[in-house]
Amino acid sequence: MRGRALKLSAARRLVGDLMRFSIGVPRVTVQRQMNLGPLQKARLAQPSRPSWTVLFLKGYALLSKETPEFRRAYVKFPRPQLYEYPGSVASVAHEREHGGERVVLLSTIKTPEQRSIAELGAMIQSARSRPVLEIKQFRRALKLARAPAPIRWLLMWLGLNIGRQRARHFGTFQLSVYSGLGAESLNPLTPLTTIFNYGPISEDGVVTVRIHYDHRVMDGANVARALERFEKILNGEVADEVAGLSESGTAPNAAASGSAA
Repeated sequence: MRGRALKLSAARRLVGDLMRFSIGVPRVTVQRQMNLGPLQKARLAQPSRPSWTVLFLKGYALLSKETPEFRRAYVKFPRPQLYEYPGSVASVAHEREHGGERVVLLSTIKTPEQRSIAELGAMIQSARSRPVLEIKQFRRALKLARAPAPIRWLLMWLGLNIGRQRARHFGTFQLSVYSGLGAESLNPLTPLTTIFNYGPISEDGVVTVRIHYDHRVMDGANVARALERFEKILNGEVADEVAGLSESGTAPNAAASGSAA
C-alpha cells in the first residue's frame, strides 16, 4: 500500500532523543492505592479549587526534601557514581499546539518544595498558556532539536551525565499525567531518577499513584515506604496549606488541570 512520508518535526525529534536516553534506564514501578479524602475535602471547600497537578507536585517535592534518594541521580562522568542535589527541580510535561501539531514540551521548576501552591499554579498555568516561543525552556529545546543528530546526542549525554548540569537542564524528577482525560500511563519513560503519575480521582478521593524509579539509584522497599509517606504528606501538610488558601485570600489558578502529557 502506498502511503506518504512525513518529515519529523523538531518536537518529534526532541521526543525521540529523550526516548533514546530513557530506554537504557532500568526502570521499575511501585504503586499504591491512596485515600486522599482529607485533601479532597480541603480542596472542595475552596471557591477556586487548586489543580490536582499542583497539589501532587507540591507533595512530591516535600517528599523529596525529606528523602535523599529522590534527589539523587546516576551519572557516568567522570565515572559512574550517584550525585545528590540539595533541592529538587521538577520537570513537568505539557501538551501544546505548535507548528500545526500537538507536541509535548517540558518545563522545569526549581525548588518546588519552597514555593506556595498558588505560586506553583501560576507557573504551570504560564507554561500552558503563553505562546510556545515566548517560553525560554521551550524555545531552547526546539532550537536544540534542529541541530544535527550527533550534536544533539552529545549535548544531551553531557547534560545528563555531568552532575552539576543535569538538574538545571533536565530536573531531578518528572510529573506526567493524563488523569484529566480519564486515562493513566502504565509505563512512562524518562531519563530522570523518578517519574510519578496518578490515575483518575474518585469523588471520595481514592486514587492510584505510581512512582517509576531508576533501580540503580534506589530499591523498591524504599519507594513503597515513600508512597506511604507521600499519602500522609498530601493529607497533612498539603491539605493544611489548601485549607489556608481562603484565609490568606490567595486563589491559585484552577485552569492548570491535571491533564499534563
